[in-house]
Amino acid sequence: MTAAAGLLVALAAAALLLFNALRVSLTRSVDATARQGGVEVVALINAGRLPTPVPVAAGTITIQVLNPAGRIIDVSPGADRLVPLLSPAQAAASARSGGVVLLNGPPFGMPSLMRVAAVAAGNGDLVIAAVPYSSAGDSLSVVAKALVFGTPLLFILFTGAIWLAVGSTLRPIDLLRRGAARITATGVPRDLPVPEARDEVRSLAVTLNDMLSRLAAAQQRQRDLVSDTAHELRSPIASIRTQLEVALDHPASQDWAETARDVHADVLRLARLAEDLLVLARLDEQAVAGRGEPVDLAELSDSVLARYDGARVPVTAAGREPGTACLVAGDRGALDRLLVNLVDNAVRYAKSQVTVSVRREGAWVLLAVADDGPGIPAADKERAFDRFARLDTARSRDGAEDGGSGLGLAIVRATAAAYGGTAHLEDAVPGAQPPGLRAVVRLPAARSHA
Repeated sequence: MTAAAGLLVALAAAALLLFNALRVSLTRSVDATARQGGVEVVALINAGRLPTPVPVAAGTITIQVLNPAGRIIDVSPGADRLVPLLSPAQAAASARSGGVVLLNGPPFGMPSLMRVAAVAAGNGDLVIAAVPYSSAGDSLSVVAKALVFGTPLLFILFTGAIWLAVGSTLRPIDLLRRGAARITATGVPRDLPVPEARDEVRSLAVTLNDMLSRLAAAQQRQRDLVSDTAHELRSPIASIRTQLEVALDHPASQDWAETARDVHADVLRLARLAEDLLVLARLDEQAVAGRGEPVDLAELSDSVLARYDGARVPVTAAGREPGTACLVAGDRGALDRLLVNLVDNAVRYAKSQVTVSVRREGAWVLLAVADDGPGIPAADKERAFDRFARLDTARSRDGAEDGGSGLGLAIVRATAAAYGGTAHLEDAVPGAQPPGLRAVVRLPAARSHA
């Protein structure tokens, strides 16, 4: 409706402008004809060769010649010899200014309207030249009728075209709206219809579908996490329940100290699982890439390694230049947990040693934790970072004591991603048997505030 209203105003303004421009042009043409006729008669007067009557084409122009006293001394055929078209004063004023007077012809026995001009001769005579305005008026009448009938027709045609164009443009948007309404009603993300036209609406639909795909993937991950969490919680809860039921059913023969230790172990397992899940939830909610104070990862690794003096296998530092700082931006506690998870995992499966290295590589700081254990097949290296991942290898989780909660590597990757880094697994010694395993974390290097 707004476009139609604007179009109506534009068409009306264009019609008025066209009519006025044509009127001015035709009027100037008629005025020029009148003045030119007067100039030609004046030339004959100045040359002393003006005949009687004044020679003009019939029906084209009317000439009256006034002497200085204001009397008509010569006329063209059919012109009034008694009454001048303009009074002597009007004729003199028109001759001086070069203006043209619009005259009503019927009182002088002439048709309709006339455009009258006056030109002064050298001897003081005034030549009055009148040209009918009927031809110009007829042309203006034809144009006016065409505009009166044509403008509404053009308005209707253009409004219909606008309606179709806007409708075709909005139709894909309406389809997107309906698709979004269905998703809202069902709560199940699905692809929205993508229009065929290569325009902004198609780009919007593609972007929305990408967003919905990510939401669907996040929703599926959430369902999987809830399912896996319920499964993981069921085992220790069932163990606690069984032990307590047996103890309550046979209190006299029960070793309460042993029962307490077993229940305590299961409770610790539940506590570790709950803590790991809380850490993952916080990492998922945060967008902390590049935030935090600079932390020297080399110094932090030394601090963590000092806690493993009594570990099952030696945990040593390697590949580091003395006195070299490896600064990264992040939370010290989160990075500490990342290191502990990697070292715990390596110590659990190493045969004889675990090696931790931290070094600067261009704009990155690389942390690597390697062990000489059985390793992981290439097909499972990426899956190992999944939450509650179970690997059908010697490094699979065989129990709470050996394998932990299955969230350690997931926390490592989530922490690295939160600070703009990456984490991956590779063979510690490619081609060797066993190949061992190396966990590599890349974090953006940070500048010192010093």
